[in-house]
Amino acid sequence: MESVDGALRTLPSIGRLSWGLPFGRGQGRCGLSPGGRLRLQRNLDSETTAFLLRKRWALYSVTPLYKFSSAHLKAYAKLLSAYIAAEKQKGLAVEVGVELDIKVAISSLPDLKGSDQDEAAILVQLSLRSQASQKKSEEKLVWSGWFCSVCGDDLSKNVSADFTCLPVFLANGAESYTSIVGSWFQEIFDCCFHRLAISPLNLSWMAAMWTGCKVEENASAMELVFSVPNLPQSLDISYAIHPEDAKALWDTVQKTPGEITQEEVDVFMDCLYSHFHRHFKIHLSATKLVKVSTAVASAHCDGIIKFLQSQYVIEVLMLLTELAISQIQ
Repeated sequence: MESVDGALRTLPSIGRLSWGLPFGRGQGRCGLSPGGRLRLQRNLDSETTAFLLRKRWALYSVTPLYKFSSAHLKAYAKLLSAYIAAEKQKGLAVEVGVELDIKVAISSLPDLKGSDQDEAAILVQLSLRSQASQKKSEEKLVWSGWFCSVCGDDLSKNVSADFTCLPVFLANGAESYTSIVGSWFQEIFDCCFHRLAISPLNLSWMAAMWTGCKVEENASAMELVFSVPNLPQSLDISYAIHPEDAKALWDTVQKTPGEITQEEVDVFMDCLYSHFHRHFKIHLSATKLVKVSTAVASAHCDGIIKFLQSQYVIEVLMLLTELAISQIQ
C-alpha cells in the first residue's frame, strides 16, 4: 500500500477564515456530544488506565443485557470458563501441542462511567496457564474485553429495570476469543453484538474535538489518513499537522469554548483541505477519511480505537457510547 505524506509544520493565514469555504452542510450541534457540550475531565486510577492505554481495541455495540447483575460476577466467570472449556473441546482457541487452562476473571470498573445513572463498566479477562505449572506468575493474559456506558441516558431511560445498558464493548486479543465470549453473553443475557464502524463524518468530529484538548507540550502530530477510491491498487494519503498548528486553527474556528457545532467542524476540515490542496493540488474532499490520530486518541473507520491520554478516556468513551446507542436504536 502506497502512502503520500503531507507533514506540514505551518498553516499560513491561520488567523483568517475568510477563504470562502462552504458552511451549509449542517448548522445544528452534533448528537455525538449531548447538548453539543464537552464533559469535564475525570482522572482514572493508574491500575485502570494501565490496561486500556495504547492498546488496539475493536469496537462493538451491544443491546441491553437481560437479567444481568454485577453482584454475580464470580458466578458468571465460572460459567464462562465452563463454556470456553466446552468450545475448547471442539478445537477452538487452542494452542497446538500445549495443554492449557483458561482462567476467566470478570470484575467491575466503577470509575469508567460518566454519571451516577450509568452502570459501572465490566471487565472480562482471559489468561492462559500451563497445566504443568500452577504458579499464578506464569499466567499469561491473552484477551481482554469490557462493557461500558458513559452518559448513556438516552438508552437506559427507555428500557425496563430487568435490562442493564452497557452499549459499548471493546475487545483486545484474538477474534476467536471475542467470538466465544460474545456468543456466551448473547446466549445468557439475550443481547446482540455488532461491529461498530465510525463514519468519516464522525471521524472529522473526533479530529476537531481532540485537537481542542490540552495535552503535554511534546504531543505527537495530528494525522489524518484518507483512502483514494476507484483505483486498481489501494492508495492512502497521510496528512500530518503539527499539534500546535492544528490547535491554533481550531481556536480560531471555535466560537464558544466547550461547545462544538457541525458548522465549526466543517470549517476546520475545509481549512485543512484547502491548505493541502494549495501545496499538493489534491482535493481531499474527493477521498474518504478513514483514520484520525491525535495525542488524545486514534480511531479508524473499521471500528478500532486507541486511548492515548488517561485524562480524556471518559470524553472518548462518551462519544463511543453515543455512536453505539445510535446504531442500536
